Amino acid sequence: MFSKTKGRIVKTTKKRFSKEEKKNVKNLQSTSSSFNRQLAMTKPDMDPEIWSRMPEELLEKILSFLPLKVFLNLRSTCKNFKSLIFSPSFMSRHSSGSSLPFSSFLLLSHPQCYNQFPLYDSGLGAWRSVALSHSDLLPATSTAPSFSLLSTSNGLFCFSLPSSSSFLVCNLLARTSRIIRFPAFPFAFELLTLVSTPVGYKLFLLSTGSSSNFSAFVYDSNAPSWRKFDGFDPILSDNFHQEGVFFHGCLYFSTPEPFSVVSFDLESGKWETLNSELPGDLTFVRLVCGEGKLYLIGGVGSNGISRAIKMWELDRARNWEEVENMPEMICRKFLSVCYHNYEHVYCFWHQGMICVCCNTWPEILYYKMSRRTWHWLPKCPFLPVKCNCGFRWFSFVPALYAPV
Repeated sequence: MFSKTKGRIVKTTKKRFSKEEKKNVKNLQSTSSSFNRQLAMTKPDMDPEIWSRMPEELLEKILSFLPLKVFLNLRSTCKNFKSLIFSPSFMSRHSSGSSLPFSSFLLLSHPQCYNQFPLYDSGLGAWRSVALSHSDLLPATSTAPSFSLLSTSNGLFCFSLPSSSSFLVCNLLARTSRIIRFPAFPFAFELLTLVSTPVGYKLFLLSTGSSSNFSAFVYDSNAPSWRKFDGFDPILSDNFHQEGVFFHGCLYFSTPEPFSVVSFDLESGKWETLNSELPGDLTFVRLVCGEGKLYLIGGVGSNGISRAIKMWELDRARNWEEVENMPEMICRKFLSVCYHNYEHVYCFWHQGMICVCCNTWPEILYYKMSRRTWHWLPKCPFLPVKCNCGFRWFSFVPALYAPV
């Protein structure tokens, strides 16, 4: 009897609360609708005259909150937006961030790519389906029938335009470029290296000219002009694919046997030999600079045959300290790839990785500094099945504000 009475009380209470809740919901809905009607009656139109008088600094502040990728897509809608992206305050906001607004890429240049440059996205760990083309990199004003990519640095590209006896330096992202005439005519050169800095860039190259001695030429974008420095006789390298390595204001190079490391000061034009004893039993030497440190990658063996590949770091006492020994299986594959022809081997730094490449092989071997592991980059799917030698890899880190 008690349980039946209790059940009736619970049912009656539920019905009572449900009726009260329904009334509250209806009251809220009517209140909300009346408020919206009042708001619509009092809301003024967006008067163009009022918005056109918005202060430039306030508009710039609002637009600066947009992601840089989004704002780049807005440049074509307004001339003011296009110029705004290069204002000092806007630049400081997007260039001072610790994280990169764009992906970084490994770019492949090969004769059989027919003026296409396949891109490997090192952030995604995959090849991009769309490659950079001739029209993407060269400005519309350039009608050079032939060109070759020689060097990259901090988002800048340097091309050789033989038909016009000039170099072309361009920033793909900013769509800016500059033509730089050869310092002499005719002009044969080698070991061209592009060095980009926050305030400009420099071009370094060697030329024999009419004499047997080498002359160094340096182009400064802030001058802008060429400077010539004489007085250096030894041949720097047996590898024309290896660029100079920029470290503490100087370019560093390795020489053939007897191996040594020499430096060239880009400001004073002075050559110096690094007074540091190199490791023994070297068969080849390559240099790489990254994160403020200078590394030496070399083969170790005898009679010109490498049995191992090791890595050394130049410490504060200017001694070469061994930091890595390539695993045996990976080392065997790489040595079989280059067939002990070490003049085809070159190295460069890319976003925390040391890339070891061979001009005759379509894959990159790279060392991940943070994990201390070696990996092979997947072969480019856009290359023909049968490819000849001529594989040139470059580090491409887009930088909107790299000056040209």
